[in-house]
Amino acid sequence: MLLSSFIRESVSSLNGLYPEAEARSIVSILVKHFLGFESYTHIVEPGTQIPDDSVSVLTKAMKRLERAEPVQYVTGKSLFYGREFNVSPSVLIPRPETEQLISLALPFVRKGAHVLDLCTGSGCIAWTLFLETECENVTGVDISPDALSVASSQPFPKGPRFVKEDILNVRSSSKYGPVDLIVSNPPYVMVREKGQMRSNVLDYEPHIALFVPDSDPLVFYRAISEWAAAILTDEGVGIVEINEALEEETIALFRKAGFAHTKSVKDIFDKNRFVIFSKKPL
Repeated sequence: MLLSSFIRESVSSLNGLYPEAEARSIVSILVKHFLGFESYTHIVEPGTQIPDDSVSVLTKAMKRLERAEPVQYVTGKSLFYGREFNVSPSVLIPRPETEQLISLALPFVRKGAHVLDLCTGSGCIAWTLFLETECENVTGVDISPDALSVASSQPFPKGPRFVKEDILNVRSSSKYGPVDLIVSNPPYVMVREKGQMRSNVLDYEPHIALFVPDSDPLVFYRAISEWAAAILTDEGVGIVEINEALEEETIALFRKAGFAHTKSVKDIFDKNRFVIFSKKPL
């Protein structure tokens, strides 16, 4: 089968789910993963054939994509901050905007710092801070054993420590301090916001890592503020990803917990996406 024919037919089959440019990008990821071909191979080498033994593999993969399953779960890989991470349906797929959390955090990872990543999921935040800074004291915490298995499986020889812990059990925080930097991308989507979500997210990504009850949407931020109050050093900093609709409430929560210097930061899409908090001026 001609590679160009497969790409054309596959993009067409996804057009009902995604804009054409996104559908084309998804098919390119699939082709690169399973065949090693670049996104332009079918253009510069129009006669390129797909090996016979790969056709059935690609066909099965396309069936999954046509049911709106994210390509990252089909390939088991996701790019984040220039590196490829293992992912599975047990963890959220890393988002481009979360890369900005890394950029915000890096200036605070000083030599000898202790970094704590709460609700670590795939571990991409903990791993990236470890790999970018060579900071040897990075800990990722999550309640899900399956998520921790993914976090521990990342393809790098040395990295953070990953620990099973329910961060809502604030008393357990004492085991992890003192820390110089707390980062977190916790669950923050309110149940009533489900109707705004695409099926590739709603039907496949783990709800435990996405949703919070409408009656208490800041439940994880309250826990994080209590962890921080208990174990963050006086010079320490916290950075969390937030629900843009709850920016003011999130800022107020951290200020009430004693972090007088708390502010929000917009993401690459101009949405209020992060809150930085500390006891002293940054």
